[in-house]
Amino acid sequence: MRITIACPEALIPDGQDLAMVLGYGPADADTYREANWLDADGNRYAVASSLIFGAFVGKATSALERPEWDVEPYRVNMAGANRAQDALLFVPEPYAEGAVTAARPDKIVALLLDDPQAAIALLGVSPIPVPE
Repeated sequence: MRITIACPEALIPDGQDLAMVLGYGPADADTYREANWLDADGNRYAVASSLIFGAFVGKATSALERPEWDVEPYRVNMAGANRAQDALLFVPEPYAEGAVTAARPDKIVALLLDDPQAAIALLGVSPIPVPE
């Protein structure tokens, strides 16, 4: 299963904490590095797409626990991870009638869809052109 996620610029720090809790280690903080995607209103997002394991959705929607690898001094801000989880909007069936798939500046929108290009189109974001 693949997930494609649009994380609004303002939620990137909290999204990085959630990514570390749900992922495999501190390197997962790099999931959302730069807000280099735009929606039609000019809001900026970091976009990530990855294969996920079967229990990912359940883990992401259950009470969060500090990862075993995160020992003092803690790397993960659990308050930030919880704020990101509160802002998380899963769209398990993006093509279902009435499904709202567009990226939102107040939500971390996650689409479960095997085709990442189709997911990006449904999110309604485009890469910010890189100056030459």
